[in-house]
Amino acid sequence: MRLRPRIAAAALAATVLTLGTACGGTGTAADSGTDTVTVYSADGLSGWYQSRFDAFTAQTGIAVNLVEAGSGEVVSRLEKEQSNPQADVVVTLPPFIQKADSQGLLVPSGVDTSAVPAEEKDAAGHYIPVVENYLSFIANPAASPAPRTWDDLLSDQFKGKLQYSTPGQAGDGTAVLLLLQHLMGKDGALDYLAQLQTNNVGPSSSTGKLQPKVSNGELLVANGDVQMNLTSIAEDGSKFDLFFPAAADGTRTTVALPYVMGLAKGAPRSEQGTKLMEFLLSEESQKTIADEALGVSVREDVRAAAGENAPARALQGVQVWSPNWNDVLTELDSDVAAYQKVTGS
Repeated sequence: MRLRPRIAAAALAATVLTLGTACGGTGTAADSGTDTVTVYSADGLSGWYQSRFDAFTAQTGIAVNLVEAGSGEVVSRLEKEQSNPQADVVVTLPPFIQKADSQGLLVPSGVDTSAVPAEEKDAAGHYIPVVENYLSFIANPAASPAPRTWDDLLSDQFKGKLQYSTPGQAGDGTAVLLLLQHLMGKDGALDYLAQLQTNNVGPSSSTGKLQPKVSNGELLVANGDVQMNLTSIAEDGSKFDLFFPAAADGTRTTVALPYVMGLAKGAPRSEQGTKLMEFLLSEESQKTIADEALGVSVREDVRAAAGENAPARALQGVQVWSPNWNDVLTELDSDVAAYQKVTGS
């Protein structure tokens, strides 16, 4: 694992939607027509998807069925449907995309990934990042004093007012566990999370569901990710502030947590799926990410041409740590089991 100070200048209860110019109602996970493609995705990108899928449909005539769920739920659904595949394209967060690959649920797509840095993509071509993203935390303005450090989150003011998505089920929640392991060591992370459990409301399989609870004051603090949180503020008027808890020495660190896509094994419409993947990786689509998705492009050429934007400002002064996700996956089950034991979850 490596630490990259890529300071922002690098800079299911499943919801099913049918997106595309020819669509208007609620879609289904599978559509027998050849003019459709089905995407199973971790939640958080629906606004950007709407814009991009409409453009894709206008160009190709292929409508897109979108099924959104938590990061782990997306892979669980793929696994359960192996005998009768429904999805064509899968988008989720690490380490769940690596888990899907290890279970043989992904196949090479053959899309051109030359504009994406080699260290950020799978050498075998089974998956590729589509939007760069980073772990964050959010706090309601009523939190006083506002939390700034990891120790602040242990304060009595957050008892019954703090919640984070569940490690092993949600990508952002898993990232919380991994970041604490990175900062404190595995035993130190477990000790900290055992203390934090006093304040924790309980498990949540979806990080996205925590945002409105923080905005309306039901919660004072929750975890999230930069892209999803900035989008919620911009599009929904959410009332919370992003922050990155500091260690005792004042250093703020986050985890690179990209949305990653792959072509599903047995995809009913693999050709259409490949076309959609190529479209989402195109320079045209990637140029819209900073403004429409409030994330960071995965293309080097687009990043180089980008000026200052909201994600870059949010990450200013924050160190970005990029785990080796395949290494993470080998110990994920035991790490989650240890977490469950100390938290009683």
